[in-house]
Amino acid sequence: MKHWTEEHRVTKTLRPQQAGTLKLLRRFGDALVCVRYRSDVKGRRRYTTVELIVAEAPIRRRGEPPPPVGVKIGFDEAVLRQRAKERGARWDSTNRLWLMPRSTARALGLTHRIQELPIRSHRSLP
Repeated sequence: MKHWTEEHRVTKTLRPQQAGTLKLLRRFGDALVCVRYRSDVKGRRRYTTVELIVAEAPIRRRGEPPPPVGVKIGFDEAVLRQRAKERGARWDSTNRLWLMPRSTARALGLTHRIQELPIRSHRSLP
């Protein structure tokens, strides 16, 4: 097959479930976004192309703070608790964890103490 050039024009675009896409829908499943039929400038060759979703990730807007992480700090670790408070950490009594940005946990050397938040906290960090 020749290298793709901009001299090919789209003649038809079909969404999944439309006639002409079912075979490709079976092949690619939910990753299929659309099927395009293209032809060369002379109209002698037809090409079928597909658009696929290959990755999905949440979008974090600029300026939006990352969600806090829950960190386990023992009651007997008063000095460590005070250092966390000075950096803006807040006590979450529901989950019995200290909420802080991941960067704070990293700066305090507490990444190994990060716990999954079982109950979504309604408190936000300043």
